[in-house]
Amino acid sequence: MLFETEAYNDNYCLYQRSGTMIEISNEELDDLTRSCHELMASQQTLLMATASANGMPDISYAPFVRDRAGVFYIYVSELAIHTANLLNNPQASILFIRREAESPNLFVRERAVFSCRVEEITQDDDMYAIRLDALQEKFGEVVGILRLLTDFHLFALGPESGRYVAGFGRAFTINLNDDSLSLVRSAKGNQTK
Repeated sequence: MLFETEAYNDNYCLYQRSGTMIEISNEELDDLTRSCHELMASQQTLLMATASANGMPDISYAPFVRDRAGVFYIYVSELAIHTANLLNNPQASILFIRREAESPNLFVRERAVFSCRVEEITQDDDMYAIRLDALQEKFGEVVGILRLLTDFHLFALGPESGRYVAGFGRAFTINLNDDSLSLVRSAKGNQTK
């Protein structure tokens, strides 16, 4: 087992990994949490993986806003494959990833990934205008123009799980209630061949 035990005190979290204790100070965990928040705040678009009703995968991107509850909102056209996918298979995985030029090792680029349930917000919903106003405030008049088009849909992407990777052996579960981090526990570690 990769992580067998876990112990806390006021300053450290200790994890046992294949017989070796891994120590992460609360200060370091707080720094990593800030880094995760900064990564997401530095992006104006999210990368999004969706699948058709018969399971055909697609990857795309969309500008977004995020509310205080952690839900992401996107406004996308029916001309995009991901819109049909979201309507017919309401789930998505979204990714925020550090730019290659800013990453010292391309095998472990810093990233945050969320598995999301998806819900369309229709025009008769009170939240529709509020979320479009937030998108327009963030992205400008282009959203005002898109609002006039009839093929655009507003979606809420509500995270059901999240993971943050800060480097080799540094994967963390994102607590969806407060965006705090905890070290990922796995039944199987990295093994050599």
